Amino acid sequence: MKYDIAIIGGGPAGLMAAVRSAELGAKVILLEKNPRLGIKLLLTGGGRCNLTNKILDPRAFVARLGSQARFLLVALHKFGVKETLEFFQSRGLKTKVENNNRVFPASNKASDVLDVLLKELQKYQVEIRTQSPVKKIVSQDNKIVKIVLTSGQEILANNFILATGGKSYPQTGSVGDGYKWLKQMNHSIIFPQPSLTPLLVEADFIKALEGLSISEAKLNLYFGAKKIASSSGDVIFTSSGLSGPAALDLSRSIDPEAIKDLHLEVDFLPQLETSALDKKLQQVLASGAKQIKNSIEGLVIPKFKPILFKLSQINPEKKSSLISRQERLALVKLLKNFKLKIKALAGFDRAMITSGGAVLTEIDPRTMRSKIISNLFIVGEILDLAGPTGGYNLQICWSSGALAGESAAVGLKSGL
Repeated sequence: MKYDIAIIGGGPAGLMAAVRSAELGAKVILLEKNPRLGIKLLLTGGGRCNLTNKILDPRAFVARLGSQARFLLVALHKFGVKETLEFFQSRGLKTKVENNNRVFPASNKASDVLDVLLKELQKYQVEIRTQSPVKKIVSQDNKIVKIVLTSGQEILANNFILATGGKSYPQTGSVGDGYKWLKQMNHSIIFPQPSLTPLLVEADFIKALEGLSISEAKLNLYFGAKKIASSSGDVIFTSSGLSGPAALDLSRSIDPEAIKDLHLEVDFLPQLETSALDKKLQQVLASGAKQIKNSIEGLVIPKFKPILFKLSQINPEKKSSLISRQERLALVKLLKNFKLKIKALAGFDRAMITSGGAVLTEIDPRTMRSKIISNLFIVGEILDLAGPTGGYNLQICWSSGALAGESAAVGLKSGL
């Protein structure tokens, strides 16, 4: 049997591509190596699925992704944030907007997002093949001829959509197969790197801070004495470094090749200027009868106090009135410029997404069609596009998948 469209990958981009192309009347087969569809989708947003970010203007949206994200403008104009919300809400999914414009299902269940897509696949009679890993893609004369599964079965189609994801969460099956196939078809690949991943640091005290959570901290990244990037938001200390949205976002700015020259400074109280914090400390230390460990109650999270006193070499039982100016300024510096040496980025097994991937200049942004292989469309995380936390990366999947699904289906009718 020959299909109109064969899609490799049952993640968010592949699912949306399948729904959109089948809506337009195409006979679609969706191939997934795992026992079920949408495994990585179920993991997003800590299992809550941050399905998009409510920035309705496409240009404002891509501004958060970086300069090369202009590639995505056509896709966002055709199926952007507004269309994504309408798609899910019109199919019964209630949503809510949380801080920083992040959109979640009202139920806080990623499974509710997946259920909407699965019902659409059923409605439009998409043929689903799970546990069907692809062995190879056979191309000839700049056109895909067939897909060969590991079972030996051959899949024939007029158009093919590659939605295999990157290399993040390899336990879900994302191991970089798509990069290999694209290279074999003469596509260029920007070397994939883990992105939105925890930062590993060198510090003998870091394990003692495990579990410490800071709301609205600020992280500043330095190359020598030069500040090269910053990120604000929640920070969570782990046994080996930093996680949480602010740390994950900052990981996008880190070049692993230059990591030995980088260090990080944590500002625990960004709402206070250094001078204002110093003045505040002077006020809380004014009650000289108290020990300093009690005087700074409410200003410093209890779990951080032992490290604060250890690094400042201040006896926590010392009377507040006996704290010298030099000691006070040492506390200010630790609270505003807590320096950490970055050792490495956590690997793909802890990364939310992959940076790098299929070179965008080899893909038509008006259709997501390959400029090298005439019947191939490329979507989702496999593209050299990566955004910050907050729903941006799922929106890349929805927009690119919908555009490719539509383009592949419409192209069949026009003979393209």
